[in-house]
Amino acid sequence: MEDDDLELEVVVPKREDSVDSIALSKTIWEEITAGVGIWGAFRPIIAIALSLVPFLYLGQHFNRNHKRGFDWFFLQIPLAFTLVLWLLLYIWSVFDAWRDASIIVSETS
Repeated sequence: MEDDDLELEVVVPKREDSVDSIALSKTIWEEITAGVGIWGAFRPIIAIALSLVPFLYLGQHFNRNHKRGFDWFFLQIPLAFTLVLWLLLYIWSVFDAWRDASIIVSETS
């Protein structure tokens, strides 16, 4: 017998899974908002980015501190007459959003 007669060829079909982008996006969003996993570590950065939008205090809403976000929104109306006090409130809101997000991440770790 020749060596060619003893060769076997095994073919394994490739299984290609498609990535469900909606499920992936949902998982990433849940990790960010819960403050867990790799994406959850970005929660303070996202809170800072959202709180940099002036007049809306979105960082507080992202951290689920809706009452504080609405209170600061209405507090800025009289402070708008004194630009210095409004600027201090704006800077404090950025710091506060970062601090709250960092606390949430540290508690869930």
